Amino acid sequence: MSDWTLLCDFDGTISVEDTTDTLLERFGKPGWEKLEDDWKAGRIGSRECMAGQVALLDMSRTELDKHLTERAIDPGFAAFVAWAKEHRMPIEILSDGLDYAIHFILKHYDFDYLSVTANRLEEVAEREWRLGFPNASPMCRAKSGTCKCTAAARAQGPQGRVLMVGDGASDYCVAEAADFVFAKGKLVDHCRAKKIPHAPIKDFAEALALLPALVSGKLVGAARATAVPLPKVVSA
Repeated sequence: MSDWTLLCDFDGTISVEDTTDTLLERFGKPGWEKLEDDWKAGRIGSRECMAGQVALLDMSRTELDKHLTERAIDPGFAAFVAWAKEHRMPIEILSDGLDYAIHFILKHYDFDYLSVTANRLEEVAEREWRLGFPNASPMCRAKSGTCKCTAAARAQGPQGRVLMVGDGASDYCVAEAADFVFAKGKLVDHCRAKKIPHAPIKDFAEALALLPALVSGKLVGAARATAVPLPKVVSA
């Protein structure tokens, strides 16, 4: 087995669109945009933002499932997963999004066997929803629903190395501790500003093209001297 574990964000990375945003735009009651603005301005954390927004979703499970059926994933993801499986590189999905949506979409594309860590979408009534946070941490600097650094620490042992594939703010913290980053979107600027070893990518086709160089050591050395240590995993 390879000493690399591949950690992939979902929304905007594996999925073409941010799934939660598409749900809010279609089914969100007034007020979700204000929460989004407060989060972007730093007045609230993503956990508080997401909890408030999910509570404003007005949809049935049937409507939810139909909407999710229409969501697309990166067309290069299948080949990326196949290469990783062939070279025995575990893939885990770390997301600050909705677990039900992620599992549904992955199953639709026959990737339901992949490990997923995300926030828990819970049905309260026929058209009412709430968000649970089984992967939250009081130590999370980003105040996220899913603390990706804590989750990533499980994959990074004394001999293990972590590649993070992501695109946005929920990936900033874990990118600083990962051994290497394949970065899209806003994550590219963050990696540049923090001098994090990374490669900018547009899609999973470009990510796949870089995997042989990652495994051979051409992209990153044996260790990251400047990496921020991942937090220790504390059993509940």
